[in-house]
Amino acid sequence: MKAIMTLALAGLLLTGCTAFGIRSGYEAPAYDVVERRGETLEIRRYAPRVAVEATVESGDAEDGRNDAFRLLFDYITGANREAAEIAMTTPVESGAAGDKPGAAIAMTVPVETAEAEPGQMRMRFFLPAAHSEAPPQPLDPRVSTVTLPEQTLAVLRFSGSRSEARIEEKTDELLAALRDTAWRPVGEPVAQLYDPPWTLPFLRRNEVAVAVSR
Repeated sequence: MKAIMTLALAGLLLTGCTAFGIRSGYEAPAYDVVERRGETLEIRRYAPRVAVEATVESGDAEDGRNDAFRLLFDYITGANREAAEIAMTTPVESGAAGDKPGAAIAMTVPVETAEAEPGQMRMRFFLPAAHSEAPPQPLDPRVSTVTLPEQTLAVLRFSGSRSEARIEEKTDELLAALRDTAWRPVGEPVAQLYDPPWTLPFLRRNEVAVAVSR
């Protein structure tokens, strides 16, 4: 099982950050902490969430991340079938979508990435709660909206580097830590990154997560 890091271009969305690059004012999915183990490992219960995801075919991980990011960026800046303007919570400009103005959708955190199948890359943006009941439908067939059911996730938080090697290292650490608990992984690990690439490394919020059950 392999977690994949978010591509650096995700930072282009986070234009509302401070001079130090710390995220500011971005909505994130709510959760309850079920259990804490040490300072960095939490078992969290998430309510159902709505996300927009892109899955692309690519023999190169970096190219796949770039392609998936561009598709999702296009979606949240107008490449959707909703004609009405949607109130913004971040300074993202809306663009044209087909023959009508598309709805610009606010950026949220974290951005989630994972390897879907060999040769595939999947990336998700979680939609703001205001758009969870009737999310605008994507124009590109490679993009879809998905509703994640209530989930219990084991989450390991860390700062510093978020290179692919670092995320793999932390994923191994997460899975090893779970062996001494009553929780067992029931899915593939994912990377959840909250900050743009220019954030000072020691201030970054990075996470690796996996769905678990008792």
